[in-house]
Order: sequence, then structure tokens, then C-alpha cells
Amino acid sequence: MIKAIVFDIGGVLIGLDLGRCINAFREDLGFDQITALLDPCHQKGIYGDMEEGKVTADQFRAYVLAGSRPGARPEDVDKAMGQLLAGVDPRTAEAVRRLRERYPLYLLSNNNPISMPFCLRALEQAGLDPEITFREQFISCEMKLLKPSPEIYQEAVRRIGLPAGEILFIDDNRENVEGARAVGLQARLFVPGTDDMREFLSDL
Repeated sequence: MIKAIVFDIGGVLIGLDLGRCINAFREDLGFDQITALLDPCHQKGIYGDMEEGKVTADQFRAYVLAGSRPGARPEDVDKAMGQLLAGVDPRTAEAVRRLRERYPLYLLSNNNPISMPFCLRALEQAGLDPEITFREQFISCEMKLLKPSPEIYQEAVRRIGLPAGEILFIDDNRENVEGARAVGLQARLFVPGTDDMREFLSDL
């Protein structure tokens, strides 16, 4: 029996637009190395280090600006990062509001201190106030752990306070889903652009 639901953010609750983000880094900053860092699920290089809490947001900004055209500013880096998010599908927002009436909901995301404010704002604009909708947020850069390591799931289970088998985890990356199942969680793979969240969770 499922007694709690844990959602990934990017690709599950909030749509992603990698092309728009890449264009913003290239055109607005002149930073061409973004394709070596940006990935839909597991960021690479210093971007991945920021998501694991190994480097700060300011260190990441400085790295990007060092490879950008003269005159680029830290706020330009943040703006380009924000272009990755494509907003919340109204069908997803409807499904989450329905589920919140029956289950405690949580967030578990590989994320970073630059992108998280954009994520929280997108959820709020969709009528999913994060402070009200979700009991707790498990964010990789704060936990210094990344999916699909078993430790991040185990810590989330510990803090939720339920047996792993009573928790459903939803992610858009197969490795993350398999990692969650390996520690005993129920887990489902959500396919962005194909799955309708209302139908995807209609059996709950």
C-alpha cells in the first residue's frame, strides 16, 4: 500500500527545454561549453559538482563568466539557467492537487541553488505552493548526495518515516527509478511528452 509519494522536479513536475537553455548560454553569454555540462537528467563537470554541493553557486557563475564574452554578468548566468524550465503542465498540476488530498507529497531532485528558486516559482505559479503542497524537499545540493546513489533515497526514506515499500517515487530517468527500487521504494518511470500525469497516476 502506498502511503506517500515523492516527485522528481525537472522532467516530471516541470517541463524542460534544453535547446532554449543552450541557446541562452550561447547567445546571451557567449558561453559555448554549455553542451559539455548540460544534461536532461545528470549534469556534468562543474554543473554536476554544484548539484552535489561540491561547489557554490558563485563558483559556478565565475566559471561560466570566465568563458563568456566581456560584459556578461552573474545575473545573466542565472537568467540563462532559468531558461531550462518550460513550466508546469496544467494536467500535472491538477493531478498533484488531487493527490495532495489523499497522500503526503515530497520532492526529491538533483538540483542546485541557482535553479531551485526558478523551480519553486514555477510550481507556485501553477498553483502548487511548495510550502503547502509538499511536506519536505530533498534537494541534492543541500544533502550533498546525488540520484541514483542509494544514500539519497535512504535518507529521504528515513526523514519521511515510513517503510520504503510504502513510498512511491516518480522520476523521468530510468537509472534513478532503478536506484530507488534497489533500496525498496516503489518507483515509476514518467516519460515527458508522452505520459499524462492524470492518467499516469489514475490508479491511486
